[in-house]
Amino acid sequence: MYKAFLASLMMIVLPVMITFGQQIVDENAEPEIITDGYEFTEGPLWHDSGYLLFSDIPANTVYKWTPDEGAVMYLKPSGHSNGLAFDQEGNLLLAQHDGLVSRLSKDKKLTVVTDNYDGKRLNSPNDLAIKSDGSIYFTDPPFGVSDEDKELGFNGVYRYSDEKGLQLLIDDFDLPNGIVFSPDESLLYINDTRHNHIRVFDVNKDGLLANGRIFAEMESDAEGAADGMKVDTDGNLYSTGPGGLWIFSPEGKVLQQVKTPDRITNLAWGGSNKSTLFLTAPNAVYRLETNKMGMR
Repeated sequence: MYKAFLASLMMIVLPVMITFGQQIVDENAEPEIITDGYEFTEGPLWHDSGYLLFSDIPANTVYKWTPDEGAVMYLKPSGHSNGLAFDQEGNLLLAQHDGLVSRLSKDKKLTVVTDNYDGKRLNSPNDLAIKSDGSIYFTDPPFGVSDEDKELGFNGVYRYSDEKGLQLLIDDFDLPNGIVFSPDESLLYINDTRHNHIRVFDVNKDGLLANGRIFAEMESDAEGAADGMKVDTDGNLYSTGPGGLWIFSPEGKVLQQVKTPDRITNLAWGGSNKSTLFLTAPNAVYRLETNKMGMR
């Protein structure tokens, strides 16, 4: 399944930049490989102490990368983890293609947060966004589950909290994937891999969503797809997409497109000043310097 998914989405292009208005990534900036030799990397996550975590989904492994030591194994098996995030206490949350969202404590104890909806197995939790109140929002496409094992008749977006448990928020996505809050958490962005568009929702006081609408469409003949997303402190939205990295203003206007050497799958802010983007590609992890400061 992963090899077919990889074959359909891989691309090799030269690093070319298309700019609309202001320049967030300098014209001469190019993505730099920091580690390679993987099967399908995803879920990059920066820790403020100076290291990067990322998943290799088919290898069933989470790796830890530091500038001095490179990449070393951090967790195996990982439940075929994809998206990674930290909770309010600094524990690691994993969206696992094995059908779970789990929490890894600082002493490496793994516990299940949620693994079913109405008694049916989750498809393959894919990406996570953590709200400041500790609630977990995640997408659940079918990328990591076989037709035989799939129990739900939809590909949902969920919210989990200790108070309310698991709540289904949206069930009309084809392939929900990347998910991220606006800086003030009043909006939640979710993209759909099948349609290469981004939808945005108002976040109600109770944590539920309302007023869903199309925020942006990534129309291009280039290979690649809507996948991971992040925002910067100004509210600009960064999404993987056809041809590489797409950067949108808070109003949905394309500010820049940065074509990358490989098809990128996800991204994370990091570095000492949170202005470096770490980009996962199927077989490598890149870094790219920007002129903005990011938000986790």
